[in-house]
Amino acid sequence: MSPASQLAAARATSEPDVPPTGVGVPAGHPDGLRATARIRAVHNGRVTTLPQLHSDGPFHLRRLRTASNAATVGIISAMSAPLGGDRLTLDITAEDRAELEITTAAATLALRGPTTDAATYDVRLTVGEHARLRWLPQHLISAAGSNLRQTYAVELAATSRLVLREEQLLGRAGEEPGHLVTRILVHRAGRPLLDQHTAYGAPEPGWDGPAVLNGYRAVGQLLIVDPRLDVREDPVLLGGEGTKDGCAVLAPLAGGPALLATAVAPTTSRLRDLLDQAHAHALAL
Repeated sequence: MSPASQLAAARATSEPDVPPTGVGVPAGHPDGLRATARIRAVHNGRVTTLPQLHSDGPFHLRRLRTASNAATVGIISAMSAPLGGDRLTLDITAEDRAELEITTAAATLALRGPTTDAATYDVRLTVGEHARLRWLPQHLISAAGSNLRQTYAVELAATSRLVLREEQLLGRAGEEPGHLVTRILVHRAGRPLLDQHTAYGAPEPGWDGPAVLNGYRAVGQLLIVDPRLDVREDPVLLGGEGTKDGCAVLAPLAGGPALLATAVAPTTSRLRDLLDQAHAHALAL
């Protein structure tokens, strides 16, 4: 079964249990924006090409120059999004042996918009055999009054390599965050590798307490999947325990050669520093 077929099967079996908060995925506001941007990367025997680069809605896709044989795509926001009621999707495929990196020109700002209905932002990543995908966007800002559900659905082949970085800032300066629910669902070679759900902001109970964020406002994850990883069994604490500057934990995943770093910090710059430390530590293993 191809990675694309495996992803379709994974969505069909996984979607019913997506909403741990007890509510179904909202249908969206009738005035909300619907947009799906698509990227397809193919290796032509020499370099990675981009036969499909389809912009839509707020997603303006631009190929960036690179000195390597890999392809790099920058996502430029063409309008304010996501707003309440929007339905946004990024569908990205790196076919066999392709090397693709995705980044964004600026932070993504989730706003309330004309309705309090939740917006959805779905990122679908499919990575073929011996292909590599690096998802390295700027951070997501959950502004006061916003309501966003973000989902990553990732399908990897057995020999795929993946770097996925997710960074979130809960509220702008001097304001409370909106309601942010995220899920990262990863399958590798047709088997579950990671299914992580997080929820922040009112009405989630205890999200800012000592058992979750402990007052920090920047939070992020870094997932590294690579068959070449020499994964150790013990988690590693980075940044020190109980410090005001935040900390990160780098831990192996049971389902494959993969490491997951989770970090909390007072600022996005400190969060990026902790995730960079985790990445460097993983590569040194």
